Amino acid sequence: MIAAMSAILYPIAATPEEALSPGRPRASREREAQTLAAEPVSFETDRFGPAFASREEALSAYPGAVEDAGSAVATEDRFCQLVQVMAQGVAPPPAQPTLKDGRRWPAPPSPPATVWRLQVSYWRPLSAAPALPETQARQTRRKAAERLDAKALRALTRQPLQPVKPQQPLDIGLFERRLPENPSIIVPDE
Repeated sequence: MIAAMSAILYPIAATPEEALSPGRPRASREREAQTLAAEPVSFETDRFGPAFASREEALSAYPGAVEDAGSAVATEDRFCQLVQVMAQGVAPPPAQPTLKDGRRWPAPPSPPATVWRLQVSYWRPLSAAPALPETQARQTRRKAAERLDAKALRALTRQPLQPVKPQQPLDIGLFERRLPENPSIIVPDE
């Protein structure tokens, strides 16, 4: 007898907040999600809610949504998890080697402050996706480097590549020449 396999059923929603609300249609695969949403979908994983100083605080804020050693969540409902992220959002700079007192490296710095956040995975209909900027990513980053948050940077990295300027006609190679009777034709020169 073959046992039925259970898979995680991800909600179909426009935002992580909607994904957490009960009664949302859910699907395990993209094709099922597209059928339920009646449009193309993309798989998203976003952090949601406030930051908590400890894992226990986060677990008490989201009872039944996240699996813990004391409680179990059904396999179909495991679309949420707690993740530990840096509080400031920026990694500390790498340590510079020093050759002092017979040691190459300085004493390791204290670990950065971390917080616990809820991470939600869900299917987002493409019509609900945030609008992409019209300018290229490199131009947007140069203009507003400090003002962009992680979500905006992620959206910039997911936009399709655009040419900087129209492609220039190809140059004639070193061993090529134009035909005298028809200059628009380039032939190899032996």
